[in-house]
Amino acid sequence: MTQFRVLNRTRQASAEWTERFRTLPVANISDVMQRMVAGGPNLRPYYAGERLCGPAITVKSRPGDNLMVHAALDLAQPGDVIVVDAGGDLTNAIIGELMVAYAAYKKLGGIVIYGAIRDSAELSAGSFPVFASGVTHRGPYKDGPGEVNAPIALEGMVIAPGDLICGDPDGVVSVPFEDLDRVHAAAKAKHEAETSQMEAIREGRNDRTWVAAQLQKMGCAMP
Repeated sequence: MTQFRVLNRTRQASAEWTERFRTLPVANISDVMQRMVAGGPNLRPYYAGERLCGPAITVKSRPGDNLMVHAALDLAQPGDVIVVDAGGDLTNAIIGELMVAYAAYKKLGGIVIYGAIRDSAELSAGSFPVFASGVTHRGPYKDGPGEVNAPIALEGMVIAPGDLICGDPDGVVSVPFEDLDRVHAAAKAKHEAETSQMEAIREGRNDRTWVAAQLQKMGCAMP
């Protein structure tokens, strides 16, 4: 099978789903997905704006090479989130200030790099959503090979083209296209429950009896 190709998405999360998920914390989404899905703890935000949320355009690139990321930038539509599997390598930056400026001009939803970026001060001061695994001043090559819009995996988190990508200061999570309805309903309920619990804590009504009950259930020796 060729590893040098650009494909089209066959489905994608809608703008409506993007806006519905945008108000939910990534931690709540992760909780209702059994805490089994994550893009790795090294994927950190390098921007000062709002939550990242949008349908994925996936990129598989050779570590240190960004030719296929450029191809994805030209293919992407407003609201899309470009997600790049660059092998987690931090030797060469995959994107920098110029590419992010172009992505912002096209009104994309964000960029996630499982690899390195540069111009980190400028990106961190800006509002365009960027997540990356690290920073280096060394620039990329532009030779390929790679793939656009084929399934990728970031530290076990499988992302198919069109899946919904959500990110906030806690990290990045991918919601499969076929699970959007179920995950949103559960995450919304979780968020509402935690909001109520926070109000109870502030008002001194928080019920902590579950702690002793769980300790007893697990056979913990108690005084």
